[in-house]
Amino acid sequence: MSARTSTGTGTGTDTGTGRYAPKPGAAPVGRMIAAQAALETRMLLRNGEQLLLTVVIPSLLLVLFSTVDIVDTGSGAAVDFLAPGVLALAVMSTAFTGQAIATGFERRYGVLKRLGASPLPRWGLMTAKTLSVLVTEVLQIALLTGIALALGWSPDGGAGSVLLLLVAGTAAFSGLGLLMAGTLKAEATLAAANLVFLLLLVGGGVVVPLDKFPDAARAVLELLPISALSGGLRDVLQDGAGMPWGDLGILTVWAAAGLGAAARFFRWE
Repeated sequence: MSARTSTGTGTGTDTGTGRYAPKPGAAPVGRMIAAQAALETRMLLRNGEQLLLTVVIPSLLLVLFSTVDIVDTGSGAAVDFLAPGVLALAVMSTAFTGQAIATGFERRYGVLKRLGASPLPRWGLMTAKTLSVLVTEVLQIALLTGIALALGWSPDGGAGSVLLLLVAGTAAFSGLGLLMAGTLKAEATLAAANLVFLLLLVGGGVVVPLDKFPDAARAVLELLPISALSGGLRDVLQDGAGMPWGDLGILTVWAAAGLGAAARFFRWE
């Protein structure tokens, strides 16, 4: 019987005896990142606590505050004010709170250390986590937009401005979440991330307009990433404004600072 030749990729080489010698090797980096991103997304969607934080709470807040007169949101339909803020909250819940908690416990249990020693490079792991966040946000935004439209929301403004704000907001919150997860203990990350989520929900212009706060406090709150994202989205989607460059600038500064600090101080174990 004539010897066969191998036509596969990385499956082995013919030794001339009809047997194949193993030829181990890592898959291409792009394929490894895609596989890890898919795994991260499945793990997130199967986690009941994460779903509560990223999907259920924003949806309930949108429905509750749009249908019950609890907070004075100014003239116009309440949903027109609330929908942009809840979209910003969804980005924060996934990119910051959810990612910080999940990554913090992965670091505690040694998952990150093991993945860091795998053929997947560390930057590839972080890229996969970012892609997972983006996929989850797409699902969140689709769901929340559908709910808001059912409640009578009539958005205005350009899609390009909205997309750029969402990307900048995701980068800002991801950097802060990874910084927290990579420097604090898992329990401290869990407590701090949830506390920050609650504080920014109240003081970030999500459901309570910033003009309800004293002037001194408002000047500080407007510099927060959640305020910049919710305010920028509201300018575009509610008021039909162009690109809110001031808010985009704030998000860009937070993104650069957060991602830079995470890259510098993140500890894998």
